[in-house]
Amino acid sequence: MPPGASDETATGPLAAVIARLFGAEADVVRDRTFQVLLLGSIISPMGSSVVSPVLESLAAPYGVSVARVGLLMAAFTAPSIVAIPLVGALSDRIGRRPVLAAGLVLFAVAGGAAAFTTDFRVVVGLRLVQGIGYCGIGPVLIASVGDLYGGEREATAQGLRFATVGLSLALFPVVAGVLVARGFQLPFLLFLLGLPVALVVLLVFEEPTRAGAGGGATDGSEPEATVGALVERLRDPLVLAALLGRAVPSFLWFAFLTYASVVTGRLLGGSPGVAGLVVGLASLGSAVGGTQVGRLTATFDGRGVPLATTMAVCGAGLALFGLATSLPVAAAGAAFVGAGFGTVLTLYRSTVTGLADASARGGLVSVGESVGRVGSTAAPLVLGGLIAAGEPVLGFEVAVRYVLLGTAALGTVAGLGLGLLAGRAHTRATDDDGVFEAD
Repeated sequence: MPPGASDETATGPLAAVIARLFGAEADVVRDRTFQVLLLGSIISPMGSSVVSPVLESLAAPYGVSVARVGLLMAAFTAPSIVAIPLVGALSDRIGRRPVLAAGLVLFAVAGGAAAFTTDFRVVVGLRLVQGIGYCGIGPVLIASVGDLYGGEREATAQGLRFATVGLSLALFPVVAGVLVARGFQLPFLLFLLGLPVALVVLLVFEEPTRAGAGGGATDGSEPEATVGALVERLRDPLVLAALLGRAVPSFLWFAFLTYASVVTGRLLGGSPGVAGLVVGLASLGSAVGGTQVGRLTATFDGRGVPLATTMAVCGAGLALFGLATSLPVAAAGAAFVGAGFGTVLTLYRSTVTGLADASARGGLVSVGESVGRVGSTAAPLVLGGLIAAGEPVLGFEVAVRYVLLGTAALGTVAGLGLGLLAGRAHTRATDDDGVFEAD
């Protein structure tokens, strides 16, 4: 069966349940190529989910402050700012499969190697290398879904893929919280799971038919044409607004991830295991939110209202988490952060894939992911600086709470405006008389 085709003969109770839960297009889960993408989606979020809940536990063994240990998050996301667009253009040119497999191997080896050193500077360096490996995983998975499907089917597939990401995010923080209690380096060994997934990609994954199965540019064009198509998209102000909006949910999510263990541990007295559970709950919320994107795109005429609304849910959740005075309230805030983040991020990714054709899709998706990584990287650095500046005056706890609340408020306002502009970009792109009509 060709990638993206619907198997109309596969019916039954299970198919009916899947359709009822996730929408009529949820039968994409039967495509073997998409199943490999789901397997890769288990690995792609581990760079943050494994480290986030154990950050406070790593500060003492490495001999650094809580603010400085946040560099382990920033170091992982920083390389993506520059490398993701380059890797995306490369995947447009030589194909998704080799880039995806290479990214998985580098991600796994660099991440796993951190378990064998106690030098904080070396671990930061390995996290930088691991971040480069990620550039060949997440963006390629997103672009491949755009290669395979279009319209509501693509939105549903992106949601199901992100649901898999969310389930991974729900599982591995809990596992990492258990492992760090037995040895602070043990969570890093989880990254080695990327190696068998890389092997599956090499042996099973079929190049998406619209991504150039035989290698070369996705539509047979020369590299200059591919770059030209990407540059043309980037000259559009509405496209730029959509890309900029992509950074806002990432900023809020990494603000939550970086201080999840601080709020639940230092402020509320929870253990690393409890921090893992709270992050896992947020990730479960993101998984559930992601699965409903297909329904949202089918219900609303345009992407602007869903983008703005779900951005507000994410911001409200972060505010509730930052102000929480008990673990149950913190858990509720985390669930809202995750649900809003999972939905709005999947909506943005689906929106961006529809703003370019196959010749520039990988490049544009990669630029969007790079902009998202700017938000991810800036969050621990900006929040850490603000908390350090406010602590002498307000005290550590009040500084953390005020900074999280301010971040939530500003992020929500910015996200609302940019979400509405991104919706306009998508509506115009899919209009019959628009610049580009998504197939």
